[in-house]
Amino acid sequence: MMGYGGYKMMQGELTTGEYFEFTFLLALMVAPIVQMSNIGSQLTEALAGLDRTEELMNKTAEAQEKERTISLTEVKGDMVFDRVSFSYEEDKEVLHEISFTANAGEVIALVGSSGSGKSTIASLAASFLNPDTGTITIDGHDLSKVDLTSFRQFLGVVLQDDFLFEGTIRENILFPRPQASEEELYSALKAAYVDEFTNRFEDGLDTLIGERGVKLSGGQRQRIAIARAILADPKILILDEATSSLDTESEALIQKSLGKLTKGRTTFVIAHRLSTIRQADQILVIEKGEIAEKGTHEELIATQGRYYHLFTYQARI
Repeated sequence: MMGYGGYKMMQGELTTGEYFEFTFLLALMVAPIVQMSNIGSQLTEALAGLDRTEELMNKTAEAQEKERTISLTEVKGDMVFDRVSFSYEEDKEVLHEISFTANAGEVIALVGSSGSGKSTIASLAASFLNPDTGTITIDGHDLSKVDLTSFRQFLGVVLQDDFLFEGTIRENILFPRPQASEEELYSALKAAYVDEFTNRFEDGLDTLIGERGVKLSGGQRQRIAIARAILADPKILILDEATSSLDTESEALIQKSLGKLTKGRTTFVIAHRLSTIRQADQILVIEKGEIAEKGTHEELIATQGRYYHLFTYQARI
């Protein structure tokens, strides 16, 4: 079937050149027409994104909350949970009247099944969440009234999947203290056994690790995160143990570096492998948002309760 331009050309009203010019211009019009049809959906998505951005921008920054009037200049590390309850949704308590004392320099291990409330306790200790009822104190100060910037300068967090940004190993470790001396940097490297693998790299500490550290193994990424925490020298440490998916050699090195990291710091350890927390000063067994058992490894084994059954079960695997 002959198009309109072809028909006009056959009638002698269009030259061949004019026909191809017409066809070319018609083809140029197709893309803009298709794009115009997509404008509606793109505009809808853009407006939704604008609403969300505006909602975030209008939120009050945590550090600007008016009731946070206490500024900490130093932290010893004594932390007390006094009948703390918390819920993410109304009428669905995650924690119910949790009470315990973490003395300065102690290692507190949080043990329990998934969903028991371990991570929520750690988040409350880090001031990422505020309790619904009850109080958390740091060196006698109500944490809900403490300026978060002043508190978090003494806080260190090592997560199971720590975030490394694109750049060099040196830049990632120096992130919390960019002005740290070379001596302090290399001390953190040795304590976390980072030098064990950087010495094998051609560029050493200046090796680029890619986005989220994709060029490194899991054990190497975790040791960098630990070195970063050691360099920050926090008084309160939140540690989501991250050895469950590592090979035996990496796990052994990380356990050594964690021993150096927790020394002299009040540490909350979310424990997955119970064999790694035998030396904890206190072990809290969390079940359904409550402390089911509390004590040292030896005390809890002797009582042959929930911790005993968890520990012996893992030992058989």
